Amino acid sequence: MKSKGLTVPEFRLRKGGDRLVVVTAYDATFARLIEGAGVDAILVGDSLGMVIQGRDSTLPVRLDDVVYHTRCVAAGLTKTHLIGDMPFMSYQASVEDAVRSAGRLVQEGGAHAVKLEGGERSAPAIRAIPAFP
Repeated sequence: MKSKGLTVPEFRLRKGGDRLVVVTAYDATFARLIEGAGVDAILVGDSLGMVIQGRDSTLPVRLDDVVYHTRCVAAGLTKTHLIGDMPFMSYQASVEDAVRSAGRLVQEGGAHAVKLEGGERSAPAIRAIPAFP
């Protein structure tokens, strides 16, 4: 069984202390190489729209795209914490959308945590997304 490396509570404990090393990856090969370097976490970012898909921005990136690449990265990892980025409109319309999208990244993509942006306006969604052990 794969472990997830640092847990979310361990991430929180590092706030204001030791820096975290988080690197972005989009596939299993790079995930293995990055894990071998000993990073704390890998992020599958919506930046894949520009880096992988050749788009001008992250706006066209779909949740399905991030789920797919998160699953690819997960296949290359044995112990590193994996974070899936929630792309535009996968959480902004409703709290229910946020919970559903986060669940897909964990269940289908193999993410250990999810990342979303928006500060205070995203707080209801953040509170509603269940914490996974």
